[in-house]
Amino acid sequence: MMRTGPMLRARCLLRPPSRPGLGSGAIQLGTRPPVAIAQAALTLAELSGGRFSLGLGSSGPQVIEGLHGVPFAHPLARMRETVQIVRQVFAGEKVRHDGERFRIPLPGGEGRPMRTSLPANPDIPIYLTTLSPRMLRLTGELADGWLGTSFVPEGARAYLDPLAEGAAAAGRTLADLDLRQGAEVAFAEGERELAALLATRKRELAFSLGGMGSRGTNFYHAAYSRQGWAEVAARVRSLWLDGSREQAAAEVTDEMVLATTLIGTEAMVRERLAVWRRAGVTTVRLYPAGDTLDERLTTLGRAIDLVRGSA
Repeated sequence: MMRTGPMLRARCLLRPPSRPGLGSGAIQLGTRPPVAIAQAALTLAELSGGRFSLGLGSSGPQVIEGLHGVPFAHPLARMRETVQIVRQVFAGEKVRHDGERFRIPLPGGEGRPMRTSLPANPDIPIYLTTLSPRMLRLTGELADGWLGTSFVPEGARAYLDPLAEGAAAAGRTLADLDLRQGAEVAFAEGERELAALLATRKRELAFSLGGMGSRGTNFYHAAYSRQGWAEVAARVRSLWLDGSREQAAAEVTDEMVLATTLIGTEAMVRERLAVWRRAGVTTVRLYPAGDTLDERLTTLGRAIDLVRGSA
């Protein structure tokens, strides 16, 4: 069975880094106020010696409303304003914001503009985890980089075109963005082992397509559909929501799994890394497979060697 541990979600530049970095993954908007997000980021940047990068994501209504109990409405405005407020805090400014979703200080009370007590650090990069075209355009416009997911390099234009449009609106290009794409990585030594790895990932992918949302709202389903998998995604979602989980997983094809992961023989993984590089990915986030810590570390080491060897 393929398993990944969160502490082993390593990132590796397709241009290899000189030292390890530290990232937050994607902090879900709505789970904490923008200033609190910025304060945590400043603290982690100081503790890590300037190696920290902040990741933000809007998540979806099922998680934000169902788990955290806060409204999901207006995620685009919430994301834009969060980035604007966070950057004020990073710059050491007194926070002033009069927006659609946030008003700081809150009018009509005793509040006044304040700055945090933490040292300023305007160089902390901000990455956005986004899937929809509007959110991707916002990423291109405002962020230092993109935390990609559900990515098919052969259908990369579904992501890269709106990212480029947003960058152009801000007087930038895609070259100004660090495009970080994540994927499960697992090495198979034979056909039987490969089939087992694919079967595990099919169940996980079926959950993303069918369970990570409702019949009306599922950003993962929409992302795969825009990249050429609309028919498969529709069948999987329908079966999953009807309770036929095993049938849903069976509808996910080998080709779909191989297109969206780094699973296969060492030669297959090396070739997919080359495809990702040609598609424009600059950094790969590796989620190593393995039943034990030693197995995951071994997988991670092999994958990093391949990334460095392809540079």
